[in-house]
Amino acid sequence: MQDDDFSLFRSAVRGVKPMQHDRADTGKPRSNKAQVATRRANAVVGDGEPRVDGLSDQFVIDVGAEDELYWSRDGVQDSQLRKLKAGQVPFEGSLDLHGLNVEKARQLLWDFLAEATKFEIRCVRVTHGKAARTDGRRPMIKSHVNTWLRQHPQVLGFTSCLPRHGGTGSVYVLLKRTMLEGRDE
Repeated sequence: MQDDDFSLFRSAVRGVKPMQHDRADTGKPRSNKAQVATRRANAVVGDGEPRVDGLSDQFVIDVGAEDELYWSRDGVQDSQLRKLKAGQVPFEGSLDLHGLNVEKARQLLWDFLAEATKFEIRCVRVTHGKAARTDGRRPMIKSHVNTWLRQHPQVLGFTSCLPRHGGTGSVYVLLKRTMLEGRDE
């Protein structure tokens, strides 16, 4: 720099105080690592005695966020599953598992299916979400729901919903009915 440029620069920055730190404030709050660790620990801790519900996590079938789910027990007619997939079997109840941890989702799903069975409901919708994860892993709740529904004794089959009912983020679930006395169906 020439002398006159240097003197011009000095006069322009006169009175400016040097910065005490070299980091920019992005406006994002800093994550409290202790708080994050506590939340993670609480997400896996049960809230009392373990429930015995018949739904196991020993082997979970990993599915992708956009994968279509389709399964039926032996003996279920293909025509019934085609109707279910086409949305021609009306669902009479719906459960949303978005944002829940795995244990809470399992408990709600078990209770929901038990209530649907009690009221002789033929078809329900379960919304598990797609949960495209930033860490590249598969959707957790969707994978667990896929596994649990295969284990539940009252589930005859399930298939991903039509786009207007949630698409690959939801499933129609076909349930057994025992036919209440006096019912003529």
